[in-house]
Amino acid sequence: MNTLLVTSTEAGTGKTAVSLALARLAQERDRSVGYMKPKGTRLQSNVGKTLDADPMLARELLGLDAEMHELEPVVYSPTFVKGAIQGREDADELRERVREAFDALAADRDLMVVEGADDLATGGIVDLTDPEIADLLDARAIVLARYEEPGDVDDVLAAADALGDRCAGVVFNAVADATYDDVESEVAPFLESRGVPVLGVLPSDRSLSGVTVADLADELGGDVLTEGADDDAVVERFLVGAMSGESALSHFRRTKDAAVITGGDRADVQTAALDAPGVRCLVLTGGHRPSGAVLGKAAEKGVPVIAVQSDTLTAVERAEGLVRGGRVRDEKTVDVMQGLLYDHADVDALLD
Repeated sequence: MNTLLVTSTEAGTGKTAVSLALARLAQERDRSVGYMKPKGTRLQSNVGKTLDADPMLARELLGLDAEMHELEPVVYSPTFVKGAIQGREDADELRERVREAFDALAADRDLMVVEGADDLATGGIVDLTDPEIADLLDARAIVLARYEEPGDVDDVLAAADALGDRCAGVVFNAVADATYDDVESEVAPFLESRGVPVLGVLPSDRSLSGVTVADLADELGGDVLTEGADDDAVVERFLVGAMSGESALSHFRRTKDAAVITGGDRADVQTAALDAPGVRCLVLTGGHRPSGAVLGKAAEKGVPVIAVQSDTLTAVERAEGLVRGGRVRDEKTVDVMQGLLYDHADVDALLD
């Protein structure tokens, strides 16, 4: 049996999408595949329990019948971390719990895909960093990384050094067109000269780089006030409407695929946003309902209007966190990642 740990240099690099896509590519090759995420870090409330959303999706998409406590043996919540600091968690017992869950999940499997945490260091408080998990489970590890500037190579080298001989290589994800050639022609040869194989350079895909209006409304707990508007539109960036209406229009016209977040009582900014072709939705804060004129214009242009109770700063932080988090939304996201891996990565090397 092979065990593959998918880890990363930072949060939001696409670990869940890559992990599940690789697992499904292996299933297409008639291999039996298991999955686990030793440290649950992406938490949500579910039937009164705190569970990580990623193993829940894995269980659904991979057809697994494992229990959540096996897929996610350690819930790495703030409460857990505080307890570990106060000495209420035993590192040896936790490692044994992870090992026992892994052995149960790995029985009769050809491949086990193990998803890492937000970065390699998470879990150090209980001796369960990703490098330590790779040793515990005898896993090969691939490192997912972003590339936006040359200094990002330092993070890749540090990750490879931390993993040592268990590092199988790096996959760059969501590489922008402007830097793609640099990664292939300069960064990849350099890393390989340092003993770090580059197993894939995945281009940025618009469907994975933003968030739909529907997901944004759900995350913000907002009410969509416009009927028939396109809530499948993808938002990639957020603009704060805190200036005058005239200044706002000039600013909004220079962007695309944006959501404008502004006070629900700022009719001038709302109107300016609706006049900008690159604005995909309005998020109105403070619990204020916009005027009938604004709602009418939004409906005419097919621009969704979301009303939230929170203040503008809170809404912006939560919205940007949603995009940075690289949330895997559904099976379609994993399908897109499968295609990217098939076209732009050495799948044989990754799986074998």
